[in-house]
Amino acid sequence: MTIDDTTPIAALTVGDFKELMHNLRQQPREEARPEVRHRRYVYGLQGIRDIFGCSHATAQRYKDTIIRDAVIQNGRKIVVDVELALQLFNQNGREAR
Repeated sequence: MTIDDTTPIAALTVGDFKELMHNLRQQPREEARPEVRHRRYVYGLQGIRDIFGCSHATAQRYKDTIIRDAVIQNGRKIVVDVELALQLFNQNGREAR
């Protein structure tokens, strides 16, 4: 008897079922979902000041230049992806100073 996806469970013997379960356990387990990366955000110019330990004017300059791609701004609301901001700063920060 050939067991495939269309074989009814009721048609299996206990031995067939045991063999099927044993084969399923031997196969490598795939991840149910991809790894979720948790992002850390800071808010406002104060958040930028906290990340870089700089003055208000310097935080404004960084927001507008070096870390621009890490900043989301809607009106007066500013949200900064910390990891991306640090990455951009390390890549470009030395050139802008």
